[in-house]
Amino acid sequence: MPYSEEFGDFYYSRADGRAECRHVFLGGNGLPGRFAGRSHFIIGELGFGTGLNFLETWSAWETTVVEGASLDFHSFELHPLERRDMVRALSAWPDLAQKSSRLAAAWPEDPAAGISIDFEGTGGSVRLHVHVGLALDMLEKTRFEADAWYLDGFSPARNPEMWSAELMRLVAGRTAEGGTFATYSAAGWVRRNLQAAGFSVEKRPGHVGKRDMSAGVLGRPDINSD
Repeated sequence: MPYSEEFGDFYYSRADGRAECRHVFLGGNGLPGRFAGRSHFIIGELGFGTGLNFLETWSAWETTVVEGASLDFHSFELHPLERRDMVRALSAWPDLAQKSSRLAAAWPEDPAAGISIDFEGTGGSVRLHVHVGLALDMLEKTRFEADAWYLDGFSPARNPEMWSAELMRLVAGRTAEGGTFATYSAAGWVRRNLQAAGFSVEKRPGHVGKRDMSAGVLGRPDINSD
């Protein structure tokens, strides 16, 4: 189980990180259903971690992809893992071995310089962009409009900068009309920052052992503002 000494937190749920990804990030954003019929889809993520969310998304994309379609996955990470640590973490899921091996093979020796990798898959292409540095700084430099966001930084209590009002405004500014977000966090101040940025915020049942998570859509009236 990968653990960050700096933030004193695990990279994903100790119960089942993969099930958490499917429940929170894919399910919370209506994926893979929203992929159907799309020729291009863009995902933004705060916190690349081990790459598990990316691999799960890639797998889900291939279940619905149309010929020639493309997926762009933009992730923002302050401390990218070295290849050996990524491989060790992802080895927990042998059925992802083919994709995790491709990711590891393309992962640079010095990931701190930023990462851009193209993967050809079944029927379409997947492009991974890992922007290395402070999320606030890197988001200001990028230009894209995400259809869905995975807000997956370390715990808001341990890494509050990753959930700040300023950063949530930038996330909203990099979101397409009708774009969505999902996060495991249901902290009140995080939800208020997202609301202030222009997102609706809805509480939903959390992953195993967690009562609530949050999800929402840009530009709709608040669903749950408690």
